[in-house]
Amino acid sequence: MSEYVVLINEEEQYSIWRADRQLPDGWTSADFTGSRQECLDHVDRVWSDMRPRSIRETAE
Repeated sequence: MSEYVVLINEEEQYSIWRADRQLPDGWTSADFTGSRQECLDHVDRVWSDMRPRSIRETAE
């Protein structure tokens, strides 16, 4: 079973990535690792507003 890591970018958008691969440019670890499903479940819990941060800040 592969291990995955949850990533976040500057716009506070989330993604998951295989833990054995180099992180793509512009993304950092969100300090959560697990199975693919565990990572997807974590993203569902923490990413409540899918608008990019720049749009959210402009709207407020």
